[in-house]
Amino acid sequence: MAGKHYIRTFGCQMNEYDSARIAEVLRQAGAAQAAARPEDADIIVFNTCSVREKAQEKVFADLGRVRHLKRANPALMIAVGGCVASQEGGAIVRRAPFVDVVFGPQTLHRLPELLAERRASGRPQVDVSFPEIEKFDRLPAPRADGPTAFVSIMEGCSKYCTFCVVPYTRGPEVSRSFEDVLAELAALAAQGVREITLLGQNVNAWRGVIDGAAADFAELLRYLSDLDGIERIRYTTSHPREFSQRLIDAHAGIGKLAAQVHLPVQSGSDRVLAAMKRGYTALEYRSIARRLKRARPGLSLSSDFIVGFPGETDADFEATLRLVAEVGFDDAFSFVYSPRPGTPAADFADATPPEVKSARLQALQAALGAQYRSANEAMVGSVQRVLVEGASRRHADERCGRTENNRVVNFGGAAELAGRFAQVRITAARSHSLRGELVHAPD
Repeated sequence: MAGKHYIRTFGCQMNEYDSARIAEVLRQAGAAQAAARPEDADIIVFNTCSVREKAQEKVFADLGRVRHLKRANPALMIAVGGCVASQEGGAIVRRAPFVDVVFGPQTLHRLPELLAERRASGRPQVDVSFPEIEKFDRLPAPRADGPTAFVSIMEGCSKYCTFCVVPYTRGPEVSRSFEDVLAELAALAAQGVREITLLGQNVNAWRGVIDGAAADFAELLRYLSDLDGIERIRYTTSHPREFSQRLIDAHAGIGKLAAQVHLPVQSGSDRVLAAMKRGYTALEYRSIARRLKRARPGLSLSSDFIVGFPGETDADFEATLRLVAEVGFDDAFSFVYSPRPGTPAADFADATPPEVKSARLQALQAALGAQYRSANEAMVGSVQRVLVEGASRRHADERCGRTENNRVVNFGGAAELAGRFAQVRITAARSHSLRGELVHAPD
């Protein structure tokens, strides 16, 4: 296989990680160059996400935009991967016969073989099976692109929240072995990566064996923190049901572990949480947040919220607003509930008018936005340890990096700072970033 590949990614960090690995698989198979536009590619890959509303329709709309390229060049290969591919399977080919390959998140490593079979047989290929951990055994060695990297430590989800399609598109929870995770981190560190983000649908549900003994996620963090070269560790997304006291203690005792946690709560109403099948109460979530902030003073907590879940009342929504006020979030993602085909909640009765849901979302986002701005403004005047990622997007003569609490900061500095940590004083808070001035570089 030769030529150029074009990959368009939708959705979460897991998909970003998967797209990077798809590029490596194609590169190893001979399609070494990435094309800037689909018009310039020999292989087009859509790596899809099924979390948001009408995700399937958006995929078919995107496919429609490249159909003319297939007509003009029958040798062009078009592949659809990710969660929509896993959910729809062969239905994608039936509706869009010009698609050559459909593959799932667990079979991305088979893409070159599927493409080859498509060319040899003349028939579209569909493989959305769940071969557990085989994907990681078959992937090429990771390639670093800058000083930060994602590392997937587990696949799938076994929580079966009533609103979520992930268990059906990515399969049950399967943890990678400690040895494999350690080897990938070591390879990335050797290429200059200084910060890694551990990924999983429920990353803190990782379980494995370390030195012959059963180990949990907190133990994995302790071992990984000893790795030379890696100076900062993040993880996402965690689940409150798996947030043990051992993990809270890890935040107190592991200096390399970033003082920032993304912990989705979804709702502040116990009645709604039970209907969502989340497995915890609002009080239990508050307890985790309180203990985390006590263990690591200054810790930044972010979250996810769903507004307008079927049956949500005004009282339920007020409970969410109270939780937001009491916990205090530095950042958050919030959405109006949208039913996902095949999930239990899609069949729940939902009598709340759309305009009521929209008003609730606006009220929630106003409260969360005020907390975000307050957290930013509180950083002005402080000196932050910033990992310099490269040039600022808007000004090539400035540097851009991230603070420990995951805020983007732009400041003046030499290009040689890229890939290193620097001490930066925050001078101003902008709507989506911070301004700073270099105090000392590098550490």
